[in-house]
Amino acid sequence: MTVRMYSVDDVADMLGLHVRTVRGYVRSGRLPAVRIGKQYRISGEDLETFTGQSASTLRTEHRVEVTSIVDIDTVDRETADRLTALLARATGEARPDSEPLRVNTAYDAQRDRLKVVVLGAPREVSRLLDYLEGLLAA
Repeated sequence: MTVRMYSVDDVADMLGLHVRTVRGYVRSGRLPAVRIGKQYRISGEDLETFTGQSASTLRTEHRVEVTSIVDIDTVDRETADRLTALLARATGEARPDSEPLRVNTAYDAQRDRLKVVVLGAPREVSRLLDYLEGLLAA
C-alpha cells in the first residue's frame, strides 16, 4: 500500500493558503504531519480528514506566476527612488479582483542602473509593466 505524502508547500497550494498558515496548523497539531529531516510531510489521509474532501479534488486550478526582471539604464538616484516609491504604491493599491504582486528594486549607483524584479500573476505583472513603461515615457 502506497501512502501519498504532501509537502507543506503542496498543501498550501492545494488549499490556497500561505505556507506559514499550513505550518501553523501542523505545529499546533490541527493538521497531523511527520517531520522528515527539516521538512514536514502530510499524508493524503490526514489532509482529507482535515479538509473533509478528497486530496485529489483539492487541486482544482493551476497557479501560474510570472517573474520579470527589468533593467533600466542611465537612471540617477533621485529618479530611481521616485520610481521605486511609485511602484511600491502601485502594488499596495491592489484591486479586489487582483492577485498579490511583489516588487523588489535594487539601484546600482556605479552603473546608474535600476533593476526591478516583479513577481505575480501574468495579468497583474503585465499591468505593472505597462504602468512602468508609462512612467519611463513621461
